[in-house]
Amino acid sequence: MKLTIDCILLLSAVFVFNLTGCKNKKAVKADTPDSGTIHISIDESFKPVMQEQIKMFETSFPNSHIIASYKSEADCFRDLFYDSSNRVVIVGRGLFRDEEKYLKDKLGFNPGCNQVASDAITLLLHKNNKDSLFTLETLKALLTGKDPQHKIAVFDGLNATSTVRFIKDSILKGESFDTAAVKALSGTSEVIDYISTHENAIGFIGISWIGNPEEKQQQQQLSKLKLAYVRCEVCEGQPFVKPMQQSTDTRRYPLVRGLYYVNKENYNGLGSRFTSFLKFERGQLIFRRSYLSPVMNFNTRNADLILSKP
Repeated sequence: MKLTIDCILLLSAVFVFNLTGCKNKKAVKADTPDSGTIHISIDESFKPVMQEQIKMFETSFPNSHIIASYKSEADCFRDLFYDSSNRVVIVGRGLFRDEEKYLKDKLGFNPGCNQVASDAITLLLHKNNKDSLFTLETLKALLTGKDPQHKIAVFDGLNATSTVRFIKDSILKGESFDTAAVKALSGTSEVIDYISTHENAIGFIGISWIGNPEEKQQQQQLSKLKLAYVRCEVCEGQPFVKPMQQSTDTRRYPLVRGLYYVNKENYNGLGSRFTSFLKFERGQLIFRRSYLSPVMNFNTRNADLILSKP
C-alpha cells in the first residue's frame, strides 16, 4: 500500500513539473513582425547599403534586433541550407531549381526569394592610372593573363564571392583565371586599400562601397582613387559608360548584378517584416540613396499639376 502511495506521489510530482515546464515554454515570447532578435547572413560586397537598411529598420521598430554576419556568398548559402538559426540571407543571385527543391523538401514549404535592387560591379583604379577605358574583351584578356601591360586584377576573394562568380559568368564564360594576374584579398576594404597604393592594379567591388557622393568616407577614399568606364556593347555608337545609377537602371553599364533576399520563415515574423521593408518604399528609397537601382519604379510627378487640382 505504501509503495502504491509513493508511486502516486511521484507521478503527481512529474505531472506538476511537466505542466509547469509547458507553461514556462508558452511564456517564452518568440519574435513578432516588429520585435525580437534574429540572425541573418549578408554578402559582404553589399555591406554598406545593408548596414543602412538594418539601421533604419531597427530605428523604425525599436524592439527589433537583427544580428547580421557579413561573409562570402558561398558562406551565406551554407548558412541558408545548414544553419537552423539563420532566417534570411542577402546575396547576389536567386535560388537555383535544385536549391529550391532541397529547401522545400527540408523546410516543408517554398522559401521566399525576390530581387530587391541591382548593383554595379565597379572597376576601381588608382588615381594615377592612365588607362580608365575598358571593354569586356580587354577585361577578359587581363583576367586570363593576356594583358600586354600586365595589370593585376584584385578581388574580395578568389573562389567563393559573388563578385568572382559574376565575373566568371559574364566575362570569362568558361575560361579560367590566370592566378598570376589575379590577386585575392579577404574583403572589399582590403581591395580599396590595395588599389589606393598600387597604380597598376584594378579592383572589382560593389558600387555601394565607393559610389555614394553623399558619404564623406567614400569621397575621401575617392581622392586617392577613380572609377573606370566600360564600353556599352548594346548602345548605338558603343560609348564608354561610368557605373552610375542611371547607367545601371538602363543597363547601359554592362556589369550589373541583382541583390536578392531568401527568407526561410513560413509565418509573419521579424525576418518577413525585414524583407518586406527591403522591397517596399522605405527600403527601396535607401537603395536609391545608396546609388543602387531599386526594383520599384519611383515616378516623377509634376507638383504644379497636383497643386492645381481642385
